[in-house]
Amino acid sequence: MENKHLELVRKLRHELHMHPELSNEEVWTKQRLLSFIQEHSKLEIVDKGNWFYAIYHAGEGKRNIAFRADFDALPMEESLDIPHASRIPGKAHKCGHDGHSASLAGFALEVDQKGADHNIYFLFQPAEETGDGAIQCVGFIKEHSIDEIFSYHNMSGMRFKTVHVIEGTAQFASKGMTIRMEGSPAHASQPEDGVNPAFALANIINRIPEFTAPENHKGLVLCTVVQVDIGEKAFGMSASRGELLLTIRAQYEEELDQLQDDLEKLAIAQAEAYGIKTVTISYQDEFPETKNHKESIAKVRKVCREKGIEVVDMPEAWRASEDFGHYTKATKGAMVYIGNGEDYPQIHTYEYDFRDEIIETAVELFKGLASVK
Repeated sequence: MENKHLELVRKLRHELHMHPELSNEEVWTKQRLLSFIQEHSKLEIVDKGNWFYAIYHAGEGKRNIAFRADFDALPMEESLDIPHASRIPGKAHKCGHDGHSASLAGFALEVDQKGADHNIYFLFQPAEETGDGAIQCVGFIKEHSIDEIFSYHNMSGMRFKTVHVIEGTAQFASKGMTIRMEGSPAHASQPEDGVNPAFALANIINRIPEFTAPENHKGLVLCTVVQVDIGEKAFGMSASRGELLLTIRAQYEEELDQLQDDLEKLAIAQAEAYGIKTVTISYQDEFPETKNHKESIAKVRKVCREKGIEVVDMPEAWRASEDFGHYTKATKGAMVYIGNGEDYPQIHTYEYDFRDEIIETAVELFKGLASVK
Protein backbone atom coordinates (compact mmCIF):
# COMPACT_ATOMS: atom_id res chain seq x y z
CA MET A 1 0.00 0.00 0.00
CA GLU A 2 1.36 3.42 -0.92
CA ASN A 3 2.58 5.45 2.07
CA LYS A 4 0.63 8.52 0.96
CA HIS A 5 -2.59 6.51 0.94
CA LEU A 6 -1.79 4.91 4.29
CA GLU A 7 -1.28 8.28 5.94
CA LEU A 8 -4.51 9.62 4.44
CA VAL A 9 -6.60 6.71 5.69
CA ARG A 10 -5.02 6.76 9.15
CA LYS A 11 -6.02 10.39 9.44
CA LEU A 12 -9.49 9.51 8.15
CA ARG A 13 -9.81 6.72 10.72
CA HIS A 14 -8.96 9.14 13.53
CA GLU A 15 -11.54 11.64 12.23
CA LEU A 16 -14.20 8.95 12.20
CA HIS A 17 -13.22 7.90 15.71
CA MET A 18 -13.65 11.45 16.97
CA HIS A 19 -17.16 11.74 15.53
CA PRO A 20 -18.94 8.45 16.36
CA GLU A 21 -22.58 8.03 15.43
CA LEU A 22 -24.99 5.26 16.41
CA SER A 23 -26.83 2.91 14.05
CA ASN A 24 -29.08 4.70 11.57
CA GLU A 25 -27.82 8.09 12.80
CA GLU A 26 -24.59 8.15 10.77
CA VAL A 27 -25.17 11.39 8.86
CA TRP A 28 -21.74 12.98 9.37
CA THR A 29 -19.90 9.66 9.08
CA LYS A 30 -21.48 8.70 5.76
CA GLN A 31 -20.89 12.15 4.27
CA ARG A 32 -17.26 12.27 5.44
CA LEU A 33 -16.53 8.90 3.83
CA LEU A 34 -18.31 9.87 0.62
CA SER A 35 -16.43 13.19 0.46
CA PHE A 36 -13.13 11.40 1.05
CA ILE A 37 -13.70 9.09 -1.93
CA GLN A 38 -14.77 12.04 -4.09
CA GLU A 39 -11.74 14.10 -3.11
CA HIS A 40 -9.12 11.42 -3.61
CA SER A 41 -10.43 9.31 -6.51
CA LYS A 42 -12.32 9.37 -9.79
CA LEU A 43 -14.56 6.44 -8.84
CA GLU A 44 -18.26 6.57 -9.64
CA ILE A 45 -20.28 7.16 -6.45
CA VAL A 46 -23.89 6.10 -5.91
CA ASP A 47 -25.51 7.90 -2.96
CA LYS A 48 -28.36 5.93 -1.39
CA GLY A 49 -29.24 8.35 1.40
CA ASN A 50 -27.83 6.92 4.61
CA TRP A 51 -25.37 4.64 2.78
CA PHE A 52 -23.43 4.66 -0.47
CA TYR A 53 -21.14 2.70 -2.71
CA ALA A 54 -18.36 3.52 -5.18
CA ILE A 55 -17.59 1.65 -8.39
CA TYR A 56 -14.40 0.90 -10.33
CA HIS A 57 -15.29 -0.09 -13.88
CA ALA A 58 -12.90 -2.62 -15.44
CA GLY A 59 -15.13 -3.17 -18.44
CA GLU A 60 -17.90 -5.26 -19.95
CA GLY A 61 -17.70 -8.99 -19.42
CA LYS A 62 -15.70 -8.66 -16.21
CA ARG A 63 -16.82 -10.19 -12.91
CA ASN A 64 -18.50 -7.93 -10.35
CA ILE A 65 -16.79 -8.16 -6.95
CA ALA A 66 -17.97 -6.23 -3.88
CA PHE A 67 -16.20 -5.32 -0.65
CA ARG A 68 -18.19 -4.09 2.36
CA ALA A 69 -17.36 -2.03 5.45
CA ASP A 70 -19.65 -0.92 8.28
CA PHE A 71 -19.44 2.53 9.90
CA ASP A 72 -21.70 2.77 12.99
CA ALA A 73 -20.43 3.18 16.56
CA LEU A 74 -21.56 1.95 19.99
CA PRO A 75 -23.42 3.65 22.88
CA MET A 76 -20.32 3.61 25.12
CA GLU A 77 -18.20 6.26 26.78
CA GLU A 78 -14.67 6.94 25.56
CA SER A 79 -12.29 6.23 28.45
CA LEU A 80 -8.95 6.26 26.61
CA ASP A 81 -6.64 9.27 26.75
CA ILE A 82 -5.76 9.35 23.04
CA PRO A 83 -5.40 12.28 20.62
CA HIS A 84 -8.32 11.06 18.51
CA ALA A 85 -10.68 10.33 21.42
CA SER A 86 -14.42 10.54 20.84
CA ARG A 87 -15.82 14.06 21.12
CA ILE A 88 -19.39 12.81 21.53
CA PRO A 89 -20.46 11.87 25.09
CA GLY A 90 -21.86 8.39 25.39
CA LYS A 91 -20.75 7.30 21.91
CA ALA A 92 -17.52 5.64 20.80
CA HIS A 93 -16.05 3.42 18.09
CA LYS A 94 -15.40 0.45 20.36
CA CYS A 95 -15.93 -2.20 17.69
CA GLY A 96 -13.52 -0.85 15.09
CA HIS A 97 -15.98 0.07 12.36
CA ASP A 98 -13.99 3.29 11.94
CA GLY A 99 -11.04 1.09 10.97
CA HIS A 100 -13.11 -1.09 8.66
CA SER A 101 -14.34 1.95 6.73
CA ALA A 102 -10.90 3.55 6.62
CA SER A 103 -9.51 0.29 5.23
CA LEU A 104 -12.15 0.14 2.50
CA ALA A 105 -11.49 3.79 1.64
CA GLY A 106 -7.76 3.09 1.38
CA PHE A 107 -8.45 0.09 -0.84
CA ALA A 108 -10.63 2.29 -3.06
CA LEU A 109 -7.77 4.75 -3.54
CA GLU A 110 -5.38 1.95 -4.46
CA VAL A 111 -7.75 0.45 -7.03
CA ASP A 112 -8.55 3.87 -8.48
CA GLN A 113 -4.86 4.48 -9.19
CA LYS A 114 -3.62 0.98 -9.98
CA GLY A 115 -6.68 -0.72 -11.44
CA ALA A 116 -8.11 -4.21 -10.97
CA ASP A 117 -9.02 -7.18 -13.13
CA HIS A 118 -12.71 -7.06 -12.15
CA ASN A 119 -15.43 -4.46 -11.68
CA ILE A 120 -15.07 -3.51 -8.03
CA TYR A 121 -17.88 -2.21 -5.80
CA PHE A 122 -16.98 -0.51 -2.50
CA LEU A 123 -20.02 -0.75 -0.20
CA PHE A 124 -20.15 1.51 2.89
CA GLN A 125 -22.92 0.22 5.17
CA PRO A 126 -24.68 1.71 8.22
CA ALA A 127 -26.31 0.06 11.24
CA GLU A 128 -24.45 -3.22 11.58
CA GLU A 129 -24.77 -3.19 15.36
CA THR A 130 -28.58 -3.36 15.24
CA GLY A 131 -28.67 -5.91 12.43
CA ASP A 132 -30.67 -3.88 9.93
CA GLY A 133 -27.93 -2.17 7.93
CA ALA A 134 -27.34 -5.05 5.54
CA ILE A 135 -31.11 -5.42 5.10
CA GLN A 136 -31.14 -1.88 3.71
CA CYS A 137 -28.27 -2.60 1.32
CA VAL A 138 -28.70 -6.22 0.22
CA GLY A 139 -30.76 -5.31 -2.87
CA PHE A 140 -27.52 -3.91 -4.26
CA ILE A 141 -26.33 -7.51 -4.80
CA LYS A 142 -29.08 -8.37 -7.29
CA GLU A 143 -29.17 -4.90 -8.87
CA HIS A 144 -25.52 -5.14 -9.91
CA SER A 145 -25.29 -8.91 -10.38
CA ILE A 146 -22.56 -9.14 -7.74
CA ASP A 147 -20.67 -12.41 -8.22
CA GLU A 148 -18.86 -12.35 -4.87
CA ILE A 149 -18.57 -10.16 -1.76
CA PHE A 150 -15.89 -9.92 0.92
CA SER A 151 -15.48 -8.19 4.26
CA TYR A 152 -13.25 -8.37 7.31
CA HIS A 153 -13.58 -7.77 11.02
CA ASN A 154 -10.73 -6.89 13.35
CA MET A 155 -10.48 -9.39 16.19
CA SER A 156 -8.63 -9.50 19.50
CA GLY A 157 -7.29 -12.75 20.90
CA MET A 158 -5.76 -13.52 17.47
CA ARG A 159 -2.13 -13.05 16.50
CA PHE A 160 -1.37 -9.57 15.25
CA LYS A 161 -1.99 -9.01 11.52
CA THR A 162 -2.82 -12.68 10.84
CA VAL A 163 -5.86 -13.54 8.73
CA HIS A 164 -8.24 -16.05 10.32
CA VAL A 165 -10.64 -18.04 8.17
CA ILE A 166 -13.40 -20.62 8.48
CA GLU A 167 -15.63 -22.31 5.91
CA GLY A 168 -19.37 -22.61 6.50
CA THR A 169 -20.81 -20.88 9.54
CA ALA A 170 -18.51 -18.04 10.59
CA GLN A 171 -20.88 -16.23 12.97
CA PHE A 172 -24.05 -17.27 14.76
CA ALA A 173 -27.62 -16.27 13.99
CA SER A 174 -29.33 -14.40 16.84
CA LYS A 175 -32.20 -12.14 17.82
CA GLY A 176 -33.50 -10.30 20.85
CA MET A 177 -36.79 -11.76 22.12
CA THR A 178 -39.23 -10.00 24.48
CA ILE A 179 -42.06 -11.92 26.13
CA ARG A 180 -44.58 -9.61 27.78
CA MET A 181 -47.47 -10.83 29.95
CA GLU A 182 -50.36 -8.77 31.34
CA GLY A 183 -52.45 -10.16 34.20
CA SER A 184 -54.46 -8.26 36.78
CA PRO A 185 -53.44 -6.62 40.08
CA ALA A 186 -54.45 -7.58 43.60
CA HIS A 187 -53.55 -6.72 47.18
CA ALA A 188 -50.40 -8.50 48.28
CA SER A 189 -52.40 -10.12 51.11
CA GLN A 190 -54.84 -11.63 48.62
CA PRO A 191 -52.81 -12.63 45.55
CA GLU A 192 -55.50 -15.14 44.57
CA ASP A 193 -57.73 -12.21 43.56
CA GLY A 194 -55.35 -11.20 40.78
CA VAL A 195 -53.36 -12.78 37.97
CA ASN A 196 -49.61 -12.65 38.54
CA PRO A 197 -47.29 -13.55 35.61
CA ALA A 198 -44.26 -14.20 37.83
CA PHE A 199 -44.54 -17.98 37.94
CA ALA A 200 -45.31 -18.27 34.23
CA LEU A 201 -42.18 -16.28 33.36
CA ALA A 202 -40.12 -18.19 35.93
CA ASN A 203 -41.20 -21.49 34.38
CA ILE A 204 -40.02 -20.28 30.98
CA ILE A 205 -36.60 -19.48 32.44
CA ASN A 206 -36.45 -22.90 34.10
CA ARG A 207 -37.00 -24.66 30.75
CA ILE A 208 -34.12 -22.91 28.99
CA PRO A 209 -31.50 -25.61 29.83
CA GLU A 210 -33.80 -28.22 28.28
CA PHE A 211 -34.28 -26.22 25.09
CA THR A 212 -30.55 -25.58 24.67
CA ALA A 213 -29.19 -28.99 25.73
CA PRO A 214 -26.18 -29.84 23.51
CA GLU A 215 -27.24 -33.45 23.04
CA ASN A 216 -30.38 -32.28 21.22
CA HIS A 217 -28.62 -30.13 18.61
CA LYS A 218 -26.03 -30.45 15.86
CA GLY A 219 -24.56 -27.01 16.71
CA LEU A 220 -24.33 -24.76 19.74
CA VAL A 221 -27.65 -23.21 20.83
CA LEU A 222 -27.79 -20.47 23.48
CA CYS A 223 -30.56 -18.61 25.29
CA THR A 224 -29.32 -15.78 27.50
CA VAL A 225 -31.58 -14.08 30.05
CA VAL A 226 -30.98 -10.37 29.53
CA GLN A 227 -33.59 -8.84 31.83
CA VAL A 228 -36.58 -9.83 33.97
CA ASP A 229 -38.98 -7.04 34.92
CA ILE A 230 -42.03 -8.07 36.95
CA GLY A 231 -44.47 -5.82 38.82
CA GLU A 232 -43.78 -2.54 40.59
CA LYS A 233 -41.81 -1.54 43.67
CA ALA A 234 -44.90 -1.62 45.90
CA PHE A 235 -44.98 -4.22 48.66
CA GLY A 236 -48.73 -3.95 49.02
CA MET A 237 -49.36 -5.14 45.46
CA SER A 238 -49.24 -8.49 43.74
CA ALA A 239 -47.53 -8.11 40.35
CA SER A 240 -49.81 -7.91 37.33
CA ARG A 241 -47.36 -7.38 34.48
CA GLY A 242 -44.01 -8.79 33.50
CA GLU A 243 -41.41 -8.82 30.76
CA LEU A 244 -38.73 -11.38 30.02
CA LEU A 245 -35.94 -10.31 27.66
CA LEU A 246 -33.85 -13.05 26.06
CA THR A 247 -31.11 -13.21 23.47
CA ILE A 248 -31.55 -16.40 21.50
CA ARG A 249 -28.56 -17.56 19.46
CA ALA A 250 -27.58 -20.59 17.40
CA GLN A 251 -24.83 -21.78 15.11
CA TYR A 252 -27.41 -22.81 12.53
CA GLU A 253 -30.51 -20.80 11.61
CA GLU A 254 -32.84 -23.78 11.57
CA GLU A 255 -31.98 -24.48 15.20
CA LEU A 256 -32.55 -20.83 16.11
CA ASP A 257 -35.98 -21.12 14.48
CA GLN A 258 -36.72 -24.24 16.53
CA LEU A 259 -35.66 -22.52 19.78
CA GLN A 260 -37.87 -19.55 18.95
CA ASP A 261 -40.83 -21.84 18.24
CA ASP A 262 -40.30 -23.77 21.50
CA LEU A 263 -40.19 -20.58 23.55
CA GLU A 264 -43.25 -19.08 21.87
CA LYS A 265 -45.32 -22.22 22.43
CA LEU A 266 -44.19 -22.46 26.04
CA ALA A 267 -45.03 -18.80 26.71
CA ILE A 268 -48.56 -19.26 25.35
CA ALA A 269 -49.05 -22.51 27.30
CA GLN A 270 -47.84 -20.94 30.56
CA ALA A 271 -50.09 -17.94 30.07
CA GLU A 272 -53.09 -20.22 29.62
CA ALA A 273 -52.14 -22.29 32.66
CA TYR A 274 -52.03 -19.20 34.90
CA GLY A 275 -55.04 -17.43 33.41
CA ILE A 276 -53.03 -14.63 31.82
CA LYS A 277 -55.14 -13.01 29.11
CA THR A 278 -52.52 -11.03 27.19
CA VAL A 279 -49.20 -12.34 25.88
CA THR A 280 -47.15 -10.42 23.32
CA ILE A 281 -43.87 -11.58 21.82
CA SER A 282 -41.64 -9.23 19.86
CA TYR A 283 -38.18 -9.29 18.30
CA GLN A 284 -35.34 -6.87 17.58
CA ASP A 285 -31.64 -6.93 16.68
CA GLU A 286 -32.20 -9.85 14.31
CA PHE A 287 -29.10 -11.31 12.66
CA PRO A 288 -28.82 -14.17 10.18
CA GLU A 289 -26.21 -16.90 10.27
CA THR A 290 -23.10 -15.64 8.48
CA LYS A 291 -21.99 -18.46 6.22
CA ASN A 292 -18.73 -18.38 4.29
CA HIS A 293 -18.54 -20.03 0.88
CA LYS A 294 -15.77 -22.58 0.36
CA GLU A 295 -14.69 -21.08 -2.99
CA SER A 296 -14.37 -17.60 -1.48
CA ILE A 297 -12.27 -18.80 1.45
CA ALA A 298 -10.03 -20.66 -1.03
CA LYS A 299 -9.36 -17.34 -2.77
CA VAL A 300 -8.47 -15.70 0.54
CA ARG A 301 -5.98 -18.49 1.22
CA LYS A 302 -4.45 -18.12 -2.25
CA VAL A 303 -3.99 -14.35 -1.91
CA CYS A 304 -2.46 -14.67 1.55
CA ARG A 305 0.03 -17.28 0.31
CA GLU A 306 1.06 -15.02 -2.56
CA LYS A 307 1.47 -11.98 -0.31
CA GLY A 308 3.12 -13.75 2.62
CA ILE A 309 0.24 -13.10 5.01
CA GLU A 310 -0.15 -15.77 7.68
CA VAL A 311 -3.49 -17.63 7.55
CA VAL A 312 -4.95 -19.36 10.60
CA ASP A 313 -7.90 -21.75 10.53
CA MET A 314 -10.50 -20.91 13.15
CA PRO A 315 -11.42 -24.03 15.17
CA GLU A 316 -15.02 -22.88 15.55
CA ALA A 317 -17.40 -20.11 14.53
CA TRP A 318 -17.49 -16.83 16.41
CA ARG A 319 -20.62 -16.77 18.60
CA ALA A 320 -21.31 -13.07 18.07
CA SER A 321 -23.58 -12.11 15.17
CA GLU A 322 -22.95 -10.11 11.99
CA ASP A 323 -25.47 -8.87 9.45
CA PHE A 324 -22.99 -9.68 6.65
CA GLY A 325 -24.84 -13.01 6.45
CA HIS A 326 -27.58 -11.30 4.41
CA TYR A 327 -25.07 -10.81 1.59
CA THR A 328 -23.73 -14.37 1.59
CA LYS A 329 -27.29 -15.62 1.28
CA ALA A 330 -27.63 -13.55 -1.90
CA THR A 331 -24.28 -14.41 -3.50
CA LYS A 332 -20.94 -16.10 -2.82
CA GLY A 333 -18.61 -14.45 -0.36
CA ALA A 334 -16.73 -14.54 2.92
CA MET A 335 -16.12 -12.67 6.15
CA VAL A 336 -12.56 -13.04 7.45
CA TYR A 337 -10.85 -11.78 10.60
CA ILE A 338 -7.59 -9.90 11.09
CA GLY A 339 -5.87 -10.23 14.44
CA ASN A 340 -5.35 -7.31 16.81
CA GLY A 341 -3.00 -9.39 18.97
CA GLU A 342 -3.52 -12.24 21.38
CA ASP A 343 -3.51 -10.01 24.47
CA TYR A 344 -5.09 -6.91 22.96
CA PRO A 345 -8.30 -5.56 24.64
CA GLN A 346 -11.46 -7.12 23.28
CA ILE A 347 -13.89 -5.21 21.09
CA HIS A 348 -16.89 -3.66 22.90
CA THR A 349 -14.71 -2.86 25.94
CA TYR A 350 -13.61 0.55 27.24
CA GLU A 351 -9.91 -0.30 26.75
CA TYR A 352 -10.25 -1.05 23.05
CA ASP A 353 -9.18 1.11 20.09
CA PHE A 354 -8.76 -0.07 16.51
CA ARG A 355 -5.11 -0.73 15.60
CA ASP A 356 -4.13 1.33 12.57
CA GLU A 357 -1.41 -1.16 11.62
CA ILE A 358 -3.93 -3.73 10.38
CA ILE A 359 -5.30 -1.32 7.75
CA GLU A 360 -2.42 -2.22 5.43
CA THR A 361 -3.02 -5.95 5.93
CA ALA A 362 -6.69 -5.52 5.03
CA VAL A 363 -5.95 -3.40 1.98
CA GLU A 364 -3.33 -5.82 0.64
CA LEU A 365 -5.73 -8.75 1.12
CA PHE A 366 -8.50 -6.89 -0.68
CA LYS A 367 -6.16 -5.86 -3.51
CA GLY A 368 -5.29 -9.48 -4.07
CA LEU A 369 -8.95 -10.52 -4.08
CA ALA A 370 -9.71 -7.74 -6.58
CA SER A 371 -7.56 -9.48 -9.17
CA VAL A 372 -7.67 -13.18 -8.32
CA LYS A 373 -9.25 -15.36 -11.00
